[in-house]
Amino acid sequence: MAGKFVLKRSGTQFYFVLQASGNHEVLITSERYVSKQGAENGIESVKTNAPHDQRYEHKVASNGGPYFVLKAANGEPIGTSEIYSSHAARDHGIEATKNYAPTAATADET
Repeated sequence: MAGKFVLKRSGTQFYFVLQASGNHEVLITSERYVSKQGAENGIESVKTNAPHDQRYEHKVASNGGPYFVLKAANGEPIGTSEIYSSHAARDHGIEATKNYAPTAATADET
């Protein structure tokens, strides 16, 4: 099973999440976009960049929890993960993103 992108609207802005298959846990959340087309372009960028290890920045939140940021080839962030309970859990989230994103369908909830 593949994961899925869920395209959402918040007020006048658009964003998306990538959900894992099975448990539907959110792997990454995008920035806010002013247009639906911008969010759709962001989804395509995630699909393109997700398979590449060098696109993931491993980070640590102020509370010490590990998370990651997926970046485009130009270095711009395109998705941020939740804060995980361990480095191993974060690394599992990265692997899931790498596996699910390239073939994930999009559910439009706007």
